[in-house]
Amino acid sequence: MHSDIHLMLHGQDADELRAAATRQVPRERLRLRLGSALVALGLRLLRQPCPSADRVARLA
Repeated sequence: MHSDIHLMLHGQDADELRAAATRQVPRERLRLRLGSALVALGLRLLRQPCPSADRVARLA
């Protein structure tokens, strides 16, 4: 197979995959879920007590 034909077919496959991906996952909802999870994780980390200096020195 010639390289230019292979490149053309690869481009068509990539376009089809991109189109299928945009149909399946609504990006805004995914961003909202990811952002909410990161905020929840950050809040959970803030609520944890700070480790003492002795404990941190032993871990290092």
